[in-house]
Amino acid sequence: MMRKITTQIIGLLLLVIASLPLSAAEYLDGIVAVVEDDIILESELAQEVAAVNSKLKANNVQLPPDNILYKQVLERLIIGALQSQLAEKAGVKVTDEMLESSMSVIAEQNGMDLSSFKQEIIAQGMSYETFKESVRKEIIINQLRNHEIGSRVKVSEQEIDHYLETEISSEDLKVKYLLGHILIAVPEGASATTIQTEEAEALSVIKQLRKGSDFKQMAVSVSDGANALQGGELGWRTLNQLPTLFVDVVKTMNKGDVAGPIRSPGGFHILKLFDSTGIDSHIITETRVRHILIKTNELVNDKEAQKRLQDIAGRIADGDDFAALAKANSDDTGSALKGGELGWVTPGLLVPPFEKTMTELEINELSEPVQTQFGWHLIQVLERRNKDNKEQQKRNQARDDIRKRKIEEETELWLRRLRDEAYVDIRLEALNE
Repeated sequence: MMRKITTQIIGLLLLVIASLPLSAAEYLDGIVAVVEDDIILESELAQEVAAVNSKLKANNVQLPPDNILYKQVLERLIIGALQSQLAEKAGVKVTDEMLESSMSVIAEQNGMDLSSFKQEIIAQGMSYETFKESVRKEIIINQLRNHEIGSRVKVSEQEIDHYLETEISSEDLKVKYLLGHILIAVPEGASATTIQTEEAEALSVIKQLRKGSDFKQMAVSVSDGANALQGGELGWRTLNQLPTLFVDVVKTMNKGDVAGPIRSPGGFHILKLFDSTGIDSHIITETRVRHILIKTNELVNDKEAQKRLQDIAGRIADGDDFAALAKANSDDTGSALKGGELGWVTPGLLVPPFEKTMTELEINELSEPVQTQFGWHLIQVLERRNKDNKEQQKRNQARDDIRKRKIEEETELWLRRLRDEAYVDIRLEALNE
């Protein structure tokens, strides 16, 4: 544990220790390093070295020579001390409630409740309080790094596009697609009229397929492709086994989708995705919702806002139009112009009280007045639909990966700069060599 102490007192302590006879000094906990206004004690270094030793042995890692191990561990303690000091100056704190919540999450991740986790820590020969303080310190340092570094790290859409094109392409190649293909051929040197005619036929075929016509029967009947008599089936293929002009289209398709027409020198291509393997689906429920908002102010208190919404709900029940009432009464000017509509919303987009109520409503059901930080709402759900969010999920994952990489790079530079600019006096001669 680091002890806060002024530079003047540190100097006095060192003079006192130096003046003591060996028999008296050997009972004192020696100072191994001065880090700005703090000190690192010999007992702290020994305790940390012992912990590192245990971890390395448990992982069957050969131990380095003692002087190297001590030097590396001391450097880690110095860096930790500097971050702790900076966090204290920045006012970064972790309350007991935040710490208990974090401990519960750690316990859950280990498949235990908090009480069982505590017993497990003790059974392993560790102090639970010491473990908690190490978690508190880790949270503080993470918050400090997020404050110092995270806020500066930005990820552009262009970086995400590049990442998806280059670094996730190997993942895409693990995916196999079972595709159907119909070709409406265009003769070489065809006139503009002929091209338009063939395109119109392709569009007609797509329209029929999307209405439920059997793809394989349609392929046998109209396709000019080599696989027409196999019902247009191309078989299972990875992206690198497909024509280049199909790749970008196929990557965005869901099972059952019909895509096209895709123009090539040979004609117009129509694709259907029969099935795929190796794709993780991310099904989310989107909700089309509208609301009427009454804000509170000096003239309109909570009780008045609720009464106004209840009156509006009564008018809607009597047959008045929701959209017209939203335009006339809602304080959300953006949605009021659209009859209160917020459009299709995804989970997590709206504030929790609003989303909770919205999720529990039946289609066309009106809510009771609901309070959020924006005021009081009358909510109505118009539609719901399930959507495979895998493409957005891939972009979100790419954004997270790029951000983590940037933060790691920035953290290394930041810590090095923090260490270089700090006053550090190492007192053990063996570690100064």
